[in-house]
Amino acid sequence: MNARGSVRFEGVVKRHGETTVLHGVDLEIRAGEFFVLLGPSGSGKTTTLRILAGLEPVSAGSVWLDGEDVTQAEPGSRDVAMVFQSYALYPHMTVAENIGFPLKMMKRPAAEISQAVEAAAARVSIGHLLARRPGQLSGGQQQRVALARAIVRQPRIFLLDEPLSNLDAKLRLETRLELRELQRDLGVTTVYVTHDQEEAMTLADRIAVFMEGRIVQVGTPREVFGRPAQASVAGFIGTPPMNLLPATWNGNAVTVEGSTHPVNATASVSRPVTLGIRPGDLQVQAQGLAVRVLYVEELGDHAILNVQAGTTRLKVKTPGLSPAKEGETVHLGFAPEAAHLFDPASGMRLA
Repeated sequence: MNARGSVRFEGVVKRHGETTVLHGVDLEIRAGEFFVLLGPSGSGKTTTLRILAGLEPVSAGSVWLDGEDVTQAEPGSRDVAMVFQSYALYPHMTVAENIGFPLKMMKRPAAEISQAVEAAAARVSIGHLLARRPGQLSGGQQQRVALARAIVRQPRIFLLDEPLSNLDAKLRLETRLELRELQRDLGVTTVYVTHDQEEAMTLADRIAVFMEGRIVQVGTPREVFGRPAQASVAGFIGTPPMNLLPATWNGNAVTVEGSTHPVNATASVSRPVTLGIRPGDLQVQAQGLAVRVLYVEELGDHAILNVQAGTTRLKVKTPGLSPAKEGETVHLGFAPEAAHLFDPASGMRLA
């Protein structure tokens, strides 16, 4: 495992004129980690990556690589390799020339470049494409060329900005697995930006969730999914994401739309809460929360019921075929440990 490639952000602020894009980001990434920056569009994750690459200056705060302050350092001196969403390949160059370009800029001998290019191309299975030009390649092949160009330099950090977003769904799944294996194999710290939470969950050792220019939670995929720190995280992570509905918490129970359910937490006084329940944790049963089935998505091995409870719409994920038809009224329940409780005002997790 590479012992280099640790990252630290201390109070990093980024402003564009009057607009603050990042509000004091603190972040630690360990050497050799596959670390994902996850969040909706405009949440600040790409700006964070560009600051790490040295492509954007900070307005305040500092950036450290392997214990060295690189806040003012030029991109070229940071020893990081970036793969952009657009791949940024040179159309007039062959695949081999594109991959070898960083080494050519470093004035490495031609024989060394040729050897390094072949090794990097073999790593991502494009050795047979070295004589072609980018215009003759599919999106997936261009993606691999961009990856090989990053690998060839043997940088201390890979920075990947939504690298799979231009690929079709099937290719995205395949490339995702290959990326994970490649990163494991190389042992290089990898910082990966995506808005796709499924991608984040499958790739990351740890995830930082961005919302409106702030990091709202850092943790393993299991931690972020299992114990979301805020209602906004709960409503973003998961396929489909968590249902959030107004409820009243009193003693060891919550009451939703007149239906009371036990929970694994105690409130000493009655108080309003936002109740979070994952779609897969809701069960159709004889009694409980009465809901009307609006429509059903039959997905083969499971079904998604879109239901209405009072003024709130919920999703219910059931194994196999749907137990209910559109237009029916059914009742829902959930296990006490499946309830997530959040403060309605701040959105912070309560219990």
